[in-house]
Amino acid sequence: QVRLMESGGGSVQAGGSLTLSCATSGYTYSRRLMGWFRRAPGNEREAVAAIWIGDRSGYYADSVNGRFTISQDNAKKSVSLHMTGLKPEDTAMYYCAAGPDEVDYGLGPLSEYEYVYWGQGTQVTVSS
Repeated sequence: QVRLMESGGGSVQAGGSLTLSCATSGYTYSRRLMGWFRRAPGNEREAVAAIWIGDRSGYYADSVNGRFTISQDNAKKSVSLHMTGLKPEDTAMYYCAAGPDEVDYGLGPLSEYEYVYWGQGTQVTVSS
């Protein structure tokens, strides 16, 4: 059974930092797309960052580019999102997502339709 388990959420003041982690289990940790998405109350889910397992560079939404960094730890089979310079508008539930093994639907790494597995989410709250 595929499982994605997020951790690391919490409450911080504006300008602070947090690192979210996504532990994976139940499938082969091979070349697949891994992403972070978020949903704020009253808003639609939006992409934050994504990375192909095995690559060093990620993809970022304009709203977080330069502040957030996505990375992978192949030994731990996990993906992390390091967030700095947090703003109140970053407040949301953050979700880890994974695409199918060795599949690229060609929709772009920040398209939610590239992903088939989703975690339960971890809350991030940024106060001003």
